[in-house]
Amino acid sequence: MKHRRFSKWAVLAVLTLFTLLHEADRLLIGPLTSSIMASFRIDEGQMGAVVSGALIVGGLLFPVWGYLFDRFSRARLIALAATIWGATTWLSALAPTFGWFVVARAATGVDDASTPGVYSLLADTFDPRVRGRVYALLKTAMPAGYVLGAVLATTLTPRVGWRWIFVMTGGAGLVVAVLVALVVKDVARGATEPELAGAPAVAARFSWAVARSLLRRRTLVALYAQGFFAVLPINVVTFWFFRYLETERGYTGTTSLSVATLTVLGLGVGFPLGGVLGDRLFRRMPQGRLLAGIATLPGSVLLCTALLTPTTEPVLFVLLAATGVFLTSFAAPNIGATISDVSLPEVRSTALAMQGLVEATGAALAPFLAGLVADRASLGTAFIVVVAGAAMCWTPFYLIALASISRDLEQTRSQLRARSRS
Repeated sequence: MKHRRFSKWAVLAVLTLFTLLHEADRLLIGPLTSSIMASFRIDEGQMGAVVSGALIVGGLLFPVWGYLFDRFSRARLIALAATIWGATTWLSALAPTFGWFVVARAATGVDDASTPGVYSLLADTFDPRVRGRVYALLKTAMPAGYVLGAVLATTLTPRVGWRWIFVMTGGAGLVVAVLVALVVKDVARGATEPELAGAPAVAARFSWAVARSLLRRRTLVALYAQGFFAVLPINVVTFWFFRYLETERGYTGTTSLSVATLTVLGLGVGFPLGGVLGDRLFRRMPQGRLLAGIATLPGSVLLCTALLTPTTEPVLFVLLAATGVFLTSFAAPNIGATISDVSLPEVRSTALAMQGLVEATGAALAPFLAGLVADRASLGTAFIVVVAGAAMCWTPFYLIALASISRDLEQTRSQLRARSRS
C-alpha cells in the first residue's frame, strides 16, 4: 500500500514537472518577443503570427491526441510528447530566417495538444473528490513556468542571446521524456470512480458512439462554447504583457520582470485555492465546482480597471492586476474537473481534447488580432477590448452549464452504476 501511495505521488510530481517546464518553453516566446522582433526586424502583426501558428497546429491535433490517449498507453504518449517538445524547440533555435522560425514555432504546437492525456491519467489515479485540487496543481505549474521562462529570458538573453534559451528548454524536454518513461505508468480507465470500484476494466473500451454522445451533454457543449471566449484574455496578456510593460508603461527589463512575477503570483495562488474551494463545494452540491469558478467575472472587471490606471500609479496597477488574475484563475481547474466528472472514463481524454480544440481556436486568434489592434491603437486598448468583450460573451454559456450540470452528472453516474451491475 505504501509503495502504491508513493507511486501515485511520484506520478503527480513528474507530470507537474512536465507541465512546469513545458509551459516555460511554450510561454517563453512572450518575454523574448522584443529580442526576436529585433533579430528578424519584424512588427507586432508578424510576431503575433508566430504564436498563432503554434496554437493552430496544436488546436488541429487535439482530437488526434485525444483519440490516441483513449486508445493507447497515456504514459508512453506523454513521453513521446516531451521528446517532440525538445526536438521542435531546438529547431526554433536553429531557424536562420523569420520564415523558418514561423514554421519551427508552429511545429512546437504538436506536443502542446498532449495535455488531455495528462489530465485523464491523473483523473484515473486520484479520487474524484480531490480532482479539482489535483488539476489546480497542474494549472499552478503553468504560471510558475511563465515566471521561470521570464527569469531565463530577462537574465540570460542579454548574455547568451534568445537562441540559446531555446536550446536549454529544448534539452529540458528530452530530460523530462526520460523521467516520464521511467516513473509514469498507465492505470485502468475508471479505476478511481466509486461506481466502478468492482469492475474498473469495464469502462476501458473506447467507443466512437460514446465519444459522439459527448455532444449531447449540455454541460459540455456550454463549457466548450464559453472556453472559446474565456481563453482570449489570458493568451493576449500572456503573449503581449512584457511588450506592453516596456512600450506603454515605460518599465525596464528588471521592473517588467518584477511586475509580471507579482501579477502571475495571483494565478499561482488562485489556481490551488479555486481547486480546493471547488472540491469542497462539489461535495455538497453538483454545481459546486462551477459556482467557485464564477469568481472569474469580477476578476475580469478588476483587470480592465488595472489597464485604465495611469502609468504614474504602478503600485495600484500591480495590485489590481494581481487581484484580477487571482480571481479569474478560479474557473480553470474547476472547468477541467467538471468536464472529467460528466464524461465517461473511456472517452475522457477525447472530452478534454475537444475542450482544447475549441480553446486553441480562440487562443490562436487572440495574439494576432491583438497585434493588429495594437498597430492601429495601442496594446492597452487591445487588452481592454479583449478582456471586456470576452467576459460578455462567455458568461451566458457558463450560466447554461451551471443550470445543466446536475442532470448531466447524474446521467453519467447512472451509466457507471449500470456497468458495475452488469
